[in-house]
Amino acid sequence: MKGIKFFYITCPKKNEAHKIATFLVKKKLVACANIIYNVDSIFNWKGKVTKAKEILVVGKTMNKNIQKVIKSVKKFHSYDVPCVIFFDIKNGNTDFLKWIIKSV
Repeated sequence: MKGIKFFYITCPKKNEAHKIATFLVKKKLVACANIIYNVDSIFNWKGKVTKAKEILVVGKTMNKNIQKVIKSVKKFHSYDVPCVIFFDIKNGNTDFLKWIIKSV
């Protein structure tokens, strides 16, 4: 099945992650979103190595929604440059993959 994507978004706060995930699911831009708390992130920002506790939002969507997901995340996100990335899902439970397609 082509066009199914796994997405990965980091957020600084629990309420922001919930707001983004809920919006994306309600608008049928994503089939589902999972929120993972207490992620230790280490990254370069403005020339400095920075550490932060972040919230990870992951889930499943389709190619057709990538730009709408990015635009929506930027609308609600507090970071100047939010992490919003996508990976191809090439294999999996066929019934689940069909559910993703029907859900978005």
